[in-house]
Amino acid sequence: MIYAVFAPLVMTLLIPFFNKWKDKIHTGWFLLPIPLFIFLYFVQFIGEGFSPVAESYQWIPSLNISIDFYLDGLSLLFVLLISGIGTLVLLYSIYYLHKSERLGHFYIYLFIFMSSMLGVVLSDNVYVLYTFWEFTSISSFLLIGFWHYRERSRYGALKSMLITVFGGLSLFAGIVTLTYITGTTSIQEMINQKDIIIDSPLFPLILIFIILGAFTKSAQFPFHIWLPDAMEAPTPVSAYLHSATMVKAGIFLIARFSPILAGEPMFFIIVSLFGIITLCWGSYMAVRQTDLKGILAFSTISQLGMIMAMLGFGTKAAIFAAVFHILNHATFKGSLFMIAGIVDHETGSRDIRKLGGLMTFMPISATLALFGVFSMAGFPLPFLNGFYSKEMFFEASLHLDGYGGQFIPFFQQAIPYLAVFGSIFTFVYSMYFFFGTFRGEAKMGELPKKPHEAPIGMLISPFILVLGVILIGLFPNLVNGTFIAHSAEAIYGSAVEKDIYFWHGLTYPPLIMSIIVVVLGTLLALTRQKWAGIYTIFPRNLSFNEVYNYIVDKTETASTKITNKYMTGSLRHYVLYILIAILVVSGVVFFLTNGFAIDTSGLSTLKLSDVPDILVGLTMAIAAIGTIFTNNRLSAIIILGVVGYGLAILFVIYRAPDLALTQLIVETVTVAIFLLCFYHLPDLKKIKEKPSITLTNSIISIGFGALMTIIAISAHSSKWFEPISNYFLETSKPLGGGYNVVNVILVDMRGLDTLFEITVLGIAALAIYGMIKLRRDKEAK
Repeated sequence: MIYAVFAPLVMTLLIPFFNKWKDKIHTGWFLLPIPLFIFLYFVQFIGEGFSPVAESYQWIPSLNISIDFYLDGLSLLFVLLISGIGTLVLLYSIYYLHKSERLGHFYIYLFIFMSSMLGVVLSDNVYVLYTFWEFTSISSFLLIGFWHYRERSRYGALKSMLITVFGGLSLFAGIVTLTYITGTTSIQEMINQKDIIIDSPLFPLILIFIILGAFTKSAQFPFHIWLPDAMEAPTPVSAYLHSATMVKAGIFLIARFSPILAGEPMFFIIVSLFGIITLCWGSYMAVRQTDLKGILAFSTISQLGMIMAMLGFGTKAAIFAAVFHILNHATFKGSLFMIAGIVDHETGSRDIRKLGGLMTFMPISATLALFGVFSMAGFPLPFLNGFYSKEMFFEASLHLDGYGGQFIPFFQQAIPYLAVFGSIFTFVYSMYFFFGTFRGEAKMGELPKKPHEAPIGMLISPFILVLGVILIGLFPNLVNGTFIAHSAEAIYGSAVEKDIYFWHGLTYPPLIMSIIVVVLGTLLALTRQKWAGIYTIFPRNLSFNEVYNYIVDKTETASTKITNKYMTGSLRHYVLYILIAILVVSGVVFFLTNGFAIDTSGLSTLKLSDVPDILVGLTMAIAAIGTIFTNNRLSAIIILGVVGYGLAILFVIYRAPDLALTQLIVETVTVAIFLLCFYHLPDLKKIKEKPSITLTNSIISIGFGALMTIIAISAHSSKWFEPISNYFLETSKPLGGGYNVVNVILVDMRGLDTLFEITVLGIAALAIYGMIKLRRDKEAK
């Protein structure tokens, strides 16, 4: 599994080379086999006899962090969606993105995201999961802002980053607390300690932290506001991230932790309530949109709310329906996003007010959209997979008795009505999307380009997804026992068996609810122009976007004011801030750890052999103090040099000749550079400071000096740990092959550190050389 997770990430290293031939061969063709091979590899796990597979690789053993992968029914579902739809999106992007685009950047971002999503759904270690989780936020930020020269793209990318990273930090707090309670970083081991977690007084915090992480990523109310603005991304990104993968990461998180959290009243109330609200609000607001991708964005919000609500119900039927709808939603919504991209690509517009009558010009696209739209609407036809999972949702909303918690009676009774309400508007926006785009009168004069059918290559991907809609609708039980049931079992914790079939009889309550949705939805769709004015009453101009903009604007204003307060341009102020921070933080830590209680027994008594040390030390101290009172630049440099050369003498006394030589060289070069620089500076002048400034300087100076003295004595007298020097002394010859311990440490023990230090110095030298050369070239001209 590790090869599958990191294959896209490794491939990003080769993309710049492939991109060199993009004028002859589209870069995407070189990359298409990667997600396809990943998909084909995991397809082999589908089957009735499937059992979980685990792999582990050491990473940071000292922190009990290893790269643990766990493939069960739930992760298999998501892996196949990520790799399968990733393959189709990659094929679609080859025809959608012109070769003049920054294809190298696009595919690097896309493959980083693909690798990150695979890591999220396969990780068993919570910290590895969190690492991949944040990479999805970063890569989605880059993908949404791909067309960075557009202001709306930058705005949408920043909004998605701020909201999802906020949720990521919340998730991090949750997993840290979980690790603290359970003493493990494995999700499966945490599930085995469910009772310990639930009985912990920290359980409510864990629940809130994890739910916040999931809600922000899956665009649940009120964090849904980032998803519509993310539609500024190229359509392949929208079809991949915002229909099938990233927005479902939050769904996956709730599903993965359901064995721990589900069954608790608080979990049911929060997840179900906000899921139902998101369903209703998203479907209601979708009808208000005029941009095709805007309609699909709010429809995605609505569908995600429905899935989240079913996970909140926690019953076997609800879990099975949620898993089934995750699969169904990916098929019809992915195809519809691609169709929206085709319409935009071939007409030059996504504004539904300018579209209409496109079925004549784009019959294949219209046919594909027809199947996708009616599946999304949950229309009762046996070859539409969306109807099956929508009907299961209605059934789950009617039978919540299997839940063991204490319900709020009114909320429990209201759930079916809210489900129908949200589904009615789902039907309305579905009809609005299809008939507003492909039927009616063609408005040729308002379109930037004359519409025509898309090239066959661009139609292959949505065709395959629509084919999936039909095949799953006709033969739902082919994916049931071999696939869906395993996913539901991984969430519920025990076997979940359910036969999927179309007809349950005329008196079947979910069918009656579906008929109500179709009838009322049709009436509202036909009369939309007459009642659409309701949006001027509610929500009118009310929007959580305004709240977001207010918070961001106020934060930026406050940050600017605070920054201007301390960024004064005064070197004295900057040094003062640094010293105060060190003094306060170190002092507090010393106080809390009883560091001021110094054990003087560890200090050696004065011996005759210590006299040279003391004399050199006193000389250095006197020289350091002398620099304060001299007004002559040359004298100050020479006196300061005494301190450096004194340190070299101490190295000699303590038998470190190599360090002494290094110190002598550094000090000599430093003094020489000071002399060269100070030659060009004005004479030193004693400025009479205000008494308050002098007092502040004195307090900080004395306090900082006293703190350094205490730290030195405390470090010398406190023996909390075995000195690491013993290890280096013992292993210098066996491991490094040398008796000079310092050299062995620098070259062997810490060879990489030394290498990077030399690299930094080399880069700095090259930069200085470049500046000198540039100056000389300008002077030569």
